[in-house]
Amino acid sequence: MSLTRRDFARRSAITGAGVALIGSVGTLATAPGALASTDTETTGDADDADRHGGGHGGSVGYGPLLPDPKGVLALPAGFRYRVITYSGKTKLESGEFTPSNHDGTATFDGPRGTTLLVNNHELKGPRANWKYPVPLTEGLVYDPAASGGCTVVEVRPGGAVAEWVGIAGTSTNCAGGSTPWGTWLTCEENSDRAGVNGMTKDHGYVFEVAPSDRRANRNPKPLKFFGRYDHEAVVIDPKRGHAYLTEDAAGPNGLFYRWTPPKDFHYGHGRFRALADDAGVLQAPKCYNSGGHFIDDLSRATKIGTVYGVDWVDVPDRDAKTVDVRKQFGPGEVTHARKLEGMWWGDGGTYIVSSYAREESPVQHDGQVWFYDPKRRTLTLKVLLGVNPDPSKDGAFDGPDNITVSPYGGLVIAEDGEGVSHLFGATDSGRTYPIARNDLNIGSEEEPEFSEFTGVTFSPDGRTLYANIQEPGIMLAITGPWRRQKRG
Repeated sequence: MSLTRRDFARRSAITGAGVALIGSVGTLATAPGALASTDTETTGDADDADRHGGGHGGSVGYGPLLPDPKGVLALPAGFRYRVITYSGKTKLESGEFTPSNHDGTATFDGPRGTTLLVNNHELKGPRANWKYPVPLTEGLVYDPAASGGCTVVEVRPGGAVAEWVGIAGTSTNCAGGSTPWGTWLTCEENSDRAGVNGMTKDHGYVFEVAPSDRRANRNPKPLKFFGRYDHEAVVIDPKRGHAYLTEDAAGPNGLFYRWTPPKDFHYGHGRFRALADDAGVLQAPKCYNSGGHFIDDLSRATKIGTVYGVDWVDVPDRDAKTVDVRKQFGPGEVTHARKLEGMWWGDGGTYIVSSYAREESPVQHDGQVWFYDPKRRTLTLKVLLGVNPDPSKDGAFDGPDNITVSPYGGLVIAEDGEGVSHLFGATDSGRTYPIARNDLNIGSEEEPEFSEFTGVTFSPDGRTLYANIQEPGIMLAITGPWRRQKRG
């Protein structure tokens, strides 16, 4: 049954302008400007950082970031990194080089104490455009013209690494999401039709990859019931069975989707393959404030704690045969948002990132994180970043993208903004601190350029933080004196 605007307005009046929450508010910030400033210094020595509240003396974080002599990754004292894969340098089991443009990643327990990682490769367009596309491994190819896909990386207890193809012939594999049954849903952030950009099949789909069962990945099948559009991330509600998905697009801005499975459908390994292309129901959100007024774009929220009620509207043609899904709705029918990117399931709902908004949105910002509560059918703004006036300076954070929960409290967020690029943490109360800085300059000395971080995820035992530098494509394992972070 739909939660009507009248119902939401009535509940808001009872709970107080719609901002009262049931249970924990989770791991993200709830204070105004919570992610607008850091709690640790990124320059200077440790004693100086302690004097400024940034060292280990009772503050959050791990102290200042120390420049890397090798020019790859700046880390706090006591931390170290290891290169796991490096495009054009490390090789797959088959002998080809590791593909480039690392993106979304998840970790899984593997056999005999190994850790398995599924790594997306965000490669768009014809294979000739890329020096290191995902190899076309027999039986694992969807469209032989496409350059993207996933690799599976096995890290063994002794440190040895093996890598092989999980799926090939897909396009612009950006984010995705892990499932409760131990597989990875890889998302194409590109919806080229067959015949466009040299493609031989339609793109814009989600595919399932099993890291621990190579045979299950043969003959890749697009999960068309999730819709055909520029996908970013996906999460599964383990209790209700819904899937939530984000779309990174503009003109108009993209949408946040909910897929409801067919009645009596039971999740499990390989069961998506048995579903029809039109199985279940795909819907987009229609948001409204406590006064019952429709909200056309999530960028209009300018205050932490803003709560919107959500109704769900059926998508007319999920395969977008003639019109893009987000363009199938008229004014006043659904709520859009710019740069809908990473997602993370926790606290009984899903956290959703909007990386930034510019002229294409009603209000500009440098990052939002929302929490959707499926029980209350509400979206709550947890994090809001103002526009960063000088991204070239180290210190301020902007452009949140991939996120993951930390076993040490709070979140770890990959930065995909302009200028300097960081991995940073956010405590339960919203205080932030740097974890790593990308020191690999892929530009010039006169005009430095630093690629975004992607694929941030902890190992199943919580001891290792994996993250990628997207260009040229490097997977890194970060270890050190992790400790539980105070709320601050």
